[in-house]
Amino acid sequence: MTTTPVSAPESDRQTGTDTGRNSGQYSGRNNGRNPARHSGEDRAPDARRATSPDGTPGATEPRWLSDEEQHTWQAYLHATTLLEDHLDRQLQRDAKMPHVYYGLLAQLSGAPHGRLRMTELAKNAKITRSRLSHAVARLEGNGWVRREDCPSDKRGQFAVLTDDGRAMLREIAPGHVAAVRQALFDRLTSQQQQSLGEIMRIIAGGLQPGGTGADADLPWLR
Repeated sequence: MTTTPVSAPESDRQTGTDTGRNSGQYSGRNNGRNPARHSGEDRAPDARRATSPDGTPGATEPRWLSDEEQHTWQAYLHATTLLEDHLDRQLQRDAKMPHVYYGLLAQLSGAPHGRLRMTELAKNAKITRSRLSHAVARLEGNGWVRREDCPSDKRGQFAVLTDDGRAMLREIAPGHVAAVRQALFDRLTSQQQQSLGEIMRIIAGGLQPGGTGADADLPWLR
């Protein structure tokens, strides 16, 4: 799994631009030093300005993650990647479909008359319109979904869950919910489940603010 560098790069430490920082931060190790020295916790909330050799103000110094933040970030990446792989393999084994396809069928199943505008389905699934179009084409090929033109919008289309699609969903849903429960909810207390939900809603809310305009960089608008 490829992870995004979020700690001070080795080159910064070797060249002295990150003087005093812990060389273990990039790898997630503390080496027994005080993480506040390299996390910025010992400085004012506004980031310190980096300077060039002649003392000229430069770019704002990156807010590198502390050891504790690094450990949390890595734990999140590991857990979400393993969870998605676990659910994807279960659905490929039981239904020969990826997880995202199951999500689209489930979205349609919960919609009135089993139909949603393609744009709304992309938004609910948090995927790009091109990815949705490809997925729906595959689901159409299996006879689980059909597309219908929108009478009020010549460019719009509906995705509609077919009877075969609904029957397939009823068949595979028990195994999928068992996989979700075993991998996630059975491992958490009620309080932990509540906290996880609150955390995920905060993160999603920050990435998808209310009143987002059509020019926002969100998957379903691309």
